[in-house]
Amino acid sequence: MTLFYEFVIMAFIFSILGWIMEVTLKFIQYHRFINRGFLIGPYCPIYGFGVVGVTILVGGLIGREGTYAETFMAGFVICGFLEYMTSFYMEKMFHARWWDYSSKPMNLNGRIWIGNLILFGLASLIIVKWIAPHYFDFIETWNPFLLGVFAWAILVCMLFDYVISHFLMNIVKKEIDTTDGDNTEEISIQVHALLQNKNLLLRRIYQAYPEFKVLPSRLTKKYKKLKKDYKTAQKECRNLLHQKFRTNFNSEQLKQAQQRLEEAYQELNRLTGRFKKRY
Repeated sequence: MTLFYEFVIMAFIFSILGWIMEVTLKFIQYHRFINRGFLIGPYCPIYGFGVVGVTILVGGLIGREGTYAETFMAGFVICGFLEYMTSFYMEKMFHARWWDYSSKPMNLNGRIWIGNLILFGLASLIIVKWIAPHYFDFIETWNPFLLGVFAWAILVCMLFDYVISHFLMNIVKKEIDTTDGDNTEEISIQVHALLQNKNLLLRRIYQAYPEFKVLPSRLTKKYKKLKKDYKTAQKECRNLLHQKFRTNFNSEQLKQAQQRLEEAYQELNRLTGRFKKRY
């Protein structure tokens, strides 16, 4: 259990350092303090989990010690995967795109982009090769009992924070899903305005993600239905075209199917313009 406790404390430390980095970057961008991250406390667990994941994989404590190239690639892949899945989870769970790299070069679905991945790789290289050895030398001097107490205190604190933050994010989700409008840009502006007039904790979410774009469930369902209708109309047209040279071919039926396909395409296009515009 000692190694587990050491990893918990390591994740906590680098979560705080990641939060400090995010706050600093946003201060440079917006010239004001912004408490970044999904959680209320001063930590961004994605950074801590990323560091621990890379250390376990190529740090030499459990498995083999990776080369410089392997350590870089481990950070590149593991941290990129964590950021992508965090974005995916938060979008599906809370009906908004909380950050979007669509305007950045070499991005993947707007969730991650090459610039961040390279920085993740370089940071992992520095931490695993030069910082982590000193961390473990220091943490191993701690009393095992105090080590366990501190680690469990961190876990309980962060779990409590997650529960409260999840509750607050569900309130935001309700605002997103109940706000009128069929344009995500318009609804985003309305939700941003609503959150600015809420209590301190809800305002913090708006301040943490000042550029978040909403994905109301009713528009998501409508988009999926129209996409399904379009694919059905496409399939129907293809099947009828395959029968074109048969004796029992019905040209009127094909014409109607093509009309349905065109209508489905136009409606999907209209909704895409309103719903998926930012991509």
